[in-house]
Amino acid sequence: MEGLLQPTHLLLILLIVLILFGPGKLPDLGRGLGKGIREFKDAMKGGITPETPAPSEKKNEPPAQSTQTTDANRVGQTKV
Repeated sequence: MEGLLQPTHLLLILLIVLILFGPGKLPDLGRGLGKGIREFKDAMKGGITPETPAPSEKKNEPPAQSTQTTDANRVGQTKV
């Protein structure tokens, strides 16, 4: 018993994970783990993650206007 990464230990860990999460969840767990490792590596290299768009990719949308009308807005308005 020299280390934790022996083949029998890895098989036992895989069996326990399979019992806990079931065969349907294993692909999702692997995908999430791979994505997390990739994002961590990119962050260590100083790269930009895909979730945060670059400044040139942002849409030029006008700021949202308030839907509330104030007394100052109603002064010059007439009903149609």
